[in-house]
Amino acid sequence: MEKETSRVEAFSDGVFAIALTLLILGIKVPDLNNSASSDNLYRSLVNLWPSYFAFILSFVAVLIMWINHHGFFKYLRKVDAVFLYANGFLLLTVTFINFPTAILAQYFKTQAFNIASAFYCGSMLIINVAFNLLWFAAAYKRKLVKDEITDALIIKIRNAYWLGFFIYFAAFILSFFLPFIGLSISISLWIFWTILNYDKPKKNTKMQLQ
Repeated sequence: MEKETSRVEAFSDGVFAIALTLLILGIKVPDLNNSASSDNLYRSLVNLWPSYFAFILSFVAVLIMWINHHGFFKYLRKVDAVFLYANGFLLLTVTFINFPTAILAQYFKTQAFNIASAFYCGSMLIINVAFNLLWFAAAYKRKLVKDEITDALIIKIRNAYWLGFFIYFAAFILSFFLPFIGLSISISLWIFWTILNYDKPKKNTKMQLQ
């Protein structure tokens, strides 16, 4: 069983690595002619700052997703077909993030920034849905989790994912009207996911799953 979970985690790690690598494709080399001066190139590179911002934004986001995904697998004693499909859906959403990142960078300084921001926040919302489905596939009736994982810990992670869903949804709606606010809310969730503790508690609890 441990070998099965290790294989799935190794495959997932490879997909996360590819997703992180693809993010750099959103930064395009300035298209200047051979007679371009140093000043032209300098200005072109500076003007690419939205692409730099979007790249860092999504790189950190995907990195935190990978760290949480890794912590998630510490809970598992086995996997099944439903979990594999749920994990595949999560990986699909993670590899897609390169596209909304490129859209965000392209339209950052335009009147369409609200749609670009909403598209990005909506993509993060879908990723959160994928995490919720993955958690449900693993933890429903303790189907796949290790025996030493307490009910309290399962409830804690479930509630954290649900809280994230409502915050991402609010950010998505706000992005249509207040794009910077919506985007800022999505970014602020980095802190939440970073401090989410996946360590196993040492003592059991009698709290029952709802």
